Amino acid sequence: MRFPQACLLITCAALAPLLLGGCSILREFGPVVEVHTLPAREAIELKRGDILTRGKLSDATVQTIRVAALDEQACAKPISSECAEALATVTGVATDRRLAALSELWLAQAQAMKPGSAQQAAWLETIRYAYAYLFLGDHTPGERAFEDRQTQVRDWYNYAVEHAATGMFEVRQQMPTQLPDQTSWNIAGWELKLDMRGARLPGTTAVPAELLPASSLSFRGLRSLYRRDGFGAELVAVIPDESLSAVPTRGGRPAAKHDQQPLPWSEMPAPSMTVLLHPDGDNLDSVLHARTARLTVHDPYVESAIMLRGQRVPLAANFTAGYGVWLARANFNRQSLRSLLGREGGIDRPHVYLMQPYDPNRRIIVMLHGLASSPEAWVELANEILGDEALRQHYQIWQVYYPTNMPVALNHAMIRRALGETLTHFDPSGQAPASSDLVLVGHSMGGVIARLMVSSTDQSLVQLAADHSRLTPQQIRRIDPMLRFEPFPNVSSAIFIAAPHRGTSVAGGRLGRWMAGFIRFPITVLEELAHTLVPDAAASSHESLGHIPSDFKVS
Repeated sequence: MRFPQACLLITCAALAPLLLGGCSILREFGPVVEVHTLPAREAIELKRGDILTRGKLSDATVQTIRVAALDEQACAKPISSECAEALATVTGVATDRRLAALSELWLAQAQAMKPGSAQQAAWLETIRYAYAYLFLGDHTPGERAFEDRQTQVRDWYNYAVEHAATGMFEVRQQMPTQLPDQTSWNIAGWELKLDMRGARLPGTTAVPAELLPASSLSFRGLRSLYRRDGFGAELVAVIPDESLSAVPTRGGRPAAKHDQQPLPWSEMPAPSMTVLLHPDGDNLDSVLHARTARLTVHDPYVESAIMLRGQRVPLAANFTAGYGVWLARANFNRQSLRSLLGREGGIDRPHVYLMQPYDPNRRIIVMLHGLASSPEAWVELANEILGDEALRQHYQIWQVYYPTNMPVALNHAMIRRALGETLTHFDPSGQAPASSDLVLVGHSMGGVIARLMVSSTDQSLVQLAADHSRLTPQQIRRIDPMLRFEPFPNVSSAIFIAAPHRGTSVAGGRLGRWMAGFIRFPITVLEELAHTLVPDAAASSHESLGHIPSDFKVS
């Protein structure tokens, strides 16, 4: 029985090569390449997907690894730099193809690392190869304008610069001694030099309190997000808002720094900016071996494009992020109600917020909110103006934030003074185009104030105060600026939104009178009025203030 089995095994072994050969011969009659139809979504993902969008290397980078005869399995491990180092030495691969693949490989490695010096080094290598591809490769950016690969590499550069810049900021914050004028840092074996000539921070601030990547921010309550595609990382620099931080208390407003009154204006304390990182070097080889780089900061409201290595390059920008961060953190909703009710934590005087750094060549839109409101009232309108390119190029926004618990006459006088001081500060001669053709936009109570700002009076209000108040002629003379005025200079347009110019029946109704009982004057304003009307009286004495009319009726 064993002999037949042995023969069978030998026979099968002998026939196996013939059978396999026959199978291979039969296979030759079939097509080597087969065609399949992909859904549009998969086709686009295959063409445009990369390490950022799908968490895997792009198809173009995988093909480059194959052409370079590198181990795909080893290159699939992003934590290792062996694949990138090997690809950097490969010859026979097109320069553009190799530089783009190296940028993505270093990006994959940076994403897989924990924060630290090694990760910073990987971000900088990503930037190096992306920058080299974009400006020192085989083709110019204009020649690749319609290529998906260039869009991918630009996104890798922007993403890496975003992380490198925020990482550099964190390193600086952790330094035991922070020098405000320091412009050079050694990070991850690189010397990085900071160039702030293209932008400045609000006020006298040298260093922001926070640096936020705009790409990672999302907002509820904003209908639209406005940005501009281009080159560079979109960031938001958060500055401590000291303009209203010293709020009045029962004991009065705290003393200002250096015994000075607080300025009636400030710039929005969350400016948007665009950051670029330029590896040093005059040619491809020097850039690929550079260990120094410049970090340049740009104001997207001032610059829409820059010249870079002979190419005009559009700058990326986010026009909504800074505005959204400011509104989200300002706590205006509670503060405006505290102001209306005269509670602690409110404001006691108008303040002018510049939505962007002052530009002498752009017309100014002055926005005045309504009763119990704040700059939040303009959230959509201001965002639309900031986001519209045509409007943004010709206009700048100033928002007036004022306490709505004060009489219109007093608010009007104080807003006039605050706005006038702000204009004088930025344009002492009054000759800049920005000081001409102002546009006033007022809502509700703000509309009434805006109308007063374009109106004039003669002796009527002075006579009204003399006839219907117990003020002495000397006291009336002291409040003359509230009673006698001319149209605010250089206002060319005024827009009134739901403004009760002829009054409102609600104010005289039961609900209006009941609500009015909760409204209180700021204690600091009472003290200032007491000092104005009765200079020799003690600041705490308000007996004579009971005879001051809360408002004036103008027919």
